[in-house]
Amino acid sequence: GGVREDATEALIVILEAKGVEPFIQALKHHDKWVQEGAAVVLGTPKNERAVEPLIQALKHYDNWVRYRAAEALGKIGDERAVEPLTQALQDKNKHVQQVAKEALENIKAMKS
Repeated sequence: GGVREDATEALIVILEAKGVEPFIQALKHHDKWVQEGAAVVLGTPKNERAVEPLIQALKHYDNWVRYRAAEALGKIGDERAVEPLTQALQDKNKHVQQVAKEALENIKAMKS
C-alpha cells in the first residue's frame, strides 16, 4: 500500500487502543486531509458514537470529506444516517451522490 493506506492502518491501531474520541475531534481539524482520514477510520461497523459527527461532515465544503463521511456512515449502518444520506443523493458532486446511494443500500441490507 501507499503512504495514505499505511497511515490509515496506523490510525486504525490507534482507534483500537484509544477509542473513537480522538477521531471525532479530528473531524473538526483545520486540515481537510486529517478530516478525511478520520472519516475513513470512523467507518467501522456499529461505531454509533461516530454517527452524528459524520453526519455533520456530510456538510463539509470538501468533496472528499463528504465522500468519506458517506462511505463511513454506510459501513456503520446506523438508521440515523438514512435521512442525511438521502439528502446527499442531491450533492453537487456525482461521486458523493454515488457513495451515498451505496451507503443507503448497505444500511438497508444490514436491517434485513
